[in-house]
Amino acid sequence: MYKWPPTIISGLVTMIFAGQGHATSLDIKVTIPRLNVAEYHRPYVAIWIENPDQSIATTLSVWYAKEAKDDSKGSKWLKDLRQWWRKGGRDLEMPADGISGATRPAGEHKISLNDSKPPLDKLPAAEYHLVVEAAREKGDRELVRIPFVWPIQKIETLTASGNHELGLIKLDIKP
Repeated sequence: MYKWPPTIISGLVTMIFAGQGHATSLDIKVTIPRLNVAEYHRPYVAIWIENPDQSIATTLSVWYAKEAKDDSKGSKWLKDLRQWWRKGGRDLEMPADGISGATRPAGEHKISLNDSKPPLDKLPAAEYHLVVEAAREKGDRELVRIPFVWPIQKIETLTASGNHELGLIKLDIKP
């Protein structure tokens, strides 16, 4: 049996995969800080992409307290995410497939998206903001924005940080 040299195999693999493009990706890390308070409730969080006119281009994720039997108990507090709610959250029917989920504990949480799938596959070229809003019962609310340009031209890591309800927000973008 003939054994192919590694350089030829490597060249063949490169040729096979050269025509296959890589999807542009957004990796979002949201840090929810651990708070030392008497009565702690996990925050509701909305993550969206905002147009230059500050309207919602697309909602990426909403974390809220869903009740097993009656979703209306948890969804009635979504209006506490004031910016998201006023700009378009009230028009979404919850739970929203692929968008909504349960609240998250303190720590770092990751969302990965790419332009070969919704919602990024139809996002027109423009300057945008990634927006993360958090609101907590018996707590406060906070909003963090990170500007970026779409389509992505180069690999970048963009960050912003909240002061109390949100910690570090990190946006890793790769063309």
